[in-house]
Amino acid sequence: MSARHNVYVIELSAQVQAERKFMRANPQYQAGKPCVYVGMTFLDPDLRFDQHMAGVKGNKYVLQYGQRLMYELFEALNPMPYGDAQYMEVDLGIRLRAQGWGVWQA
Repeated sequence: MSARHNVYVIELSAQVQAERKFMRANPQYQAGKPCVYVGMTFLDPDLRFDQHMAGVKGNKYVLQYGQRLMYELFEALNPMPYGDAQYMEVDLGIRLRAQGWGVWQA
């Protein structure tokens, strides 16, 4: 199995906290902690971020509130096989939420 997939994390502006659906998904959110979008792709994370920001197969929270890729959270993990990327996307979101972060996943 080839290691062609990537997980990525996009920092969202604090204004995303005004979105009720986002906050309902993060009942343990701790004020002041980052809000992020966690995803996976077979593309380079930079290209996928550009797509999000252009509205191409994008997430509405990233389009409205996306600020930057948080390389420090995912760069060492990539690339990986598809199944590993699926698992890591969910696992990373769970671990960030456990630290009090606001997390959105597609």
